[in-house]
Amino acid sequence: MNIPRSQHPKPQFCRSTWQNLNGEWQFEIDHGKTGEARGLHLNDAVLAKTIVVPFCPECKLSGIEYTDFMASVWYKRAVTITKEQLSGRVVLHFGAVDYECTLYVNGQKAGVHKGGYISFSFDITDWLVEGENILTVYAVDDTRSRLVPSGKQSDRYQGYGCFYTRSTGIWQTVWLEFTPKTYVKSVKFYPQPETSDVKMSVQLVGKADLQISVTYDGRPMGNAQQSEASGNLTLCIPLTEAHLWEVGQGRLYDVAISFGEDMVTSYFGLRSVGFDDKKFLLNGKSVFQRLILDQGYYPDGIYTAPDDKELENDVLRSMAMGFNGARLHQKIFEERFLYYCDKHGYLVWGEYPSWGVTNGNPSVLHAFLSEWLETIDRDFNHPSIIGWCPFNETDPGQNRDTIRLAYRTTKALDPTRPCIDTSGYVHVETDIFDLHDYDQNPETFTARYEGFSKTGQLEQPGHSKPLQTYEGQPVFISEYGGIRWTNDTSGWGYGEGPKSKEEFLTRFKGLADAQLDNPNFFALCYTQLTDVEIEQNGLYTYDRIPKFKPEEIAPIISRKAAIED
Repeated sequence: MNIPRSQHPKPQFCRSTWQNLNGEWQFEIDHGKTGEARGLHLNDAVLAKTIVVPFCPECKLSGIEYTDFMASVWYKRAVTITKEQLSGRVVLHFGAVDYECTLYVNGQKAGVHKGGYISFSFDITDWLVEGENILTVYAVDDTRSRLVPSGKQSDRYQGYGCFYTRSTGIWQTVWLEFTPKTYVKSVKFYPQPETSDVKMSVQLVGKADLQISVTYDGRPMGNAQQSEASGNLTLCIPLTEAHLWEVGQGRLYDVAISFGEDMVTSYFGLRSVGFDDKKFLLNGKSVFQRLILDQGYYPDGIYTAPDDKELENDVLRSMAMGFNGARLHQKIFEERFLYYCDKHGYLVWGEYPSWGVTNGNPSVLHAFLSEWLETIDRDFNHPSIIGWCPFNETDPGQNRDTIRLAYRTTKALDPTRPCIDTSGYVHVETDIFDLHDYDQNPETFTARYEGFSKTGQLEQPGHSKPLQTYEGQPVFISEYGGIRWTNDTSGWGYGEGPKSKEEFLTRFKGLADAQLDNPNFFALCYTQLTDVEIEQNGLYTYDRIPKFKPEEIAPIISRKAAIED
């Protein structure tokens, strides 16, 4: 069979020596979590079914379509390893496995990872033999646990409200990578548009000659080299030409890193982000963020896009409607999606799927913080990510110290981007003061923020008033709209749905105008890009059919905002 999702899953850290392991694997549901006792991890065990990886067993594309709760699941497949490959390192990568993953190689436990959304890997060289090897994956997932972050996955048999079909086990690409024993471990880019250079922090394992070259559209832009390099290095490469990464113009520089026998390719965007009072600055220029809420669900793949093109198409669909970015909501999006955001100059907020955990319990730190730190580290280099948001709509009874710690940890790891501590209405310590306001009446919506426009005094929606105090930070409404537009009587949206297309467009325009015309708002975020199952308030249906012509929506959203230069 053709390998599904065959593209390299890490465009920003790519070696040519890799093998995609997507496709058919043996599979078995283990409701009693007794598989190890029954020997399912052993090489000669045969699992009951076949699944198509990387699609979760709940979805159609997996070939399983089992949508009830699964306490645990097993996967198994054979791989052939050559003597030459064993002379270096063999690393097994997982794009994401929900939730706790245990790996067995030839019947021996080779690694454990907790966290259902972020990428991880195991060096499995020591467990391999020349010839055939058996990889077995065991995944445990308890969506009902208040210590398992699960985003919008339903804790009931079926989806309801804004909770949808679950995603258990493997749901992103699985792949092998072959490296020398002396290799590049990581690289971080710190572009400096003001001085037209890029600083790099490179982690190396072993000692060898290091060479780094930067090109743009095939033309040399700069290079650096060091003999007998090792450990952690910081380098600065002046760029002979400055090509700024801007909204709608994802001008990317290509990077080639040679370290001994190891070769890695990457890229970066020359851009800076910051704030001047209430203005968001991209490369020192005020830019209004016209964001849309994107939840990254697909009707046939649930969390996983059916093919690579659909990842790019969701970016293009948003841009066609006049939006220049997205709030990536309650899900850690895969790196190939972020690559297309980088490529097209599309602004995004990186968010953690914090729903499902109980913030009032201090133990949430054990469930949350490790995976959040992995997220910031993995996605640091993407120029499209212009901010972080670890929590969303935190319960009023939350532990404020937990939120404060998450904010401060985020800022310590990445001081180059702003951080929203918890989006919505329970801010504790934050760079941005965002609000959620689903008022469907443009007149009352506009009136609520008129005072802020004139005096800087911010009136908040009723549900926010007892929970937070505005302290002068930059402001935007990070969720609004959600206008119901569907013929499905079982579907829902916010408020009473319009009776006609003209009424929809009038409401849509009135709500957008209230924010575009307010000189103290730096962004807006409309709910949402597509319908998701029973939540039917998207500008596109769940299967990506536009409900309105882009030329009807785009002029409303894309016109100049009062705060923009």
